[in-house]
Amino acid sequence: MDTEYKHGLGNYQQMRRLVLAVLVAVLFLALLFGQSTFPPDTPVHESIEMFGVLLIFLGIVGRLWATLYIGGRKSSEVVTGGPYSITRNPLYVFSTVAAAGVGAQIGSFSGIILFAVLCAGAFHIVILREEKFLKEALGAPYADYLARVPRFFPKLSLYQEGDTGSFKPRLLLTTLLDGLVFLIALPAFELIDGAQLSGMLPVWFRLP
Repeated sequence: MDTEYKHGLGNYQQMRRLVLAVLVAVLFLALLFGQSTFPPDTPVHESIEMFGVLLIFLGIVGRLWATLYIGGRKSSEVVTGGPYSITRNPLYVFSTVAAAGVGAQIGSFSGIILFAVLCAGAFHIVILREEKFLKEALGAPYADYLARVPRFFPKLSLYQEGDTGSFKPRLLLTTLLDGLVFLIALPAFELIDGAQLSGMLPVWFRLP
């Protein structure tokens, strides 16, 4: 694959990381002054937070799973195995799942939905640009893949194991480090809850 193509794809991958980091930062700042209608330390609030923790870990594990398959091959061939057999963008899908988990840390059902929708919407823009690039880079095999596999929402009936190709531990480590941005939400929202309960932070709005 031509160096120009590899460089172009690298730009899209960096854009994905940037979008993810900016989204988490913006939503985190917005929720500094928001609180759930379910008070902290109540069973409903705690249950939503715990559900969010599960979503975050599911998102991180899913991203690692996708990296095992894509691992450096995206610029040279169409990867169709594992998570890529059921959705064309598993990294974006699992990032959205993890983002929903971050939203749950406010102890609010609507926080889950808000984070997931905003994250998926931002990724949709990146996906459209990336698809246009990959059509030119990979040609007919990628066009066939577009016709068979859904862009975002997984279709489980299409699942095929496939193979992971040449595994690159460095890429797996990079994906893991990227995922740590989601884990930061766990202690961060606990601190916010404490600050709001103590009156150090005002609560300007509440989410159900």
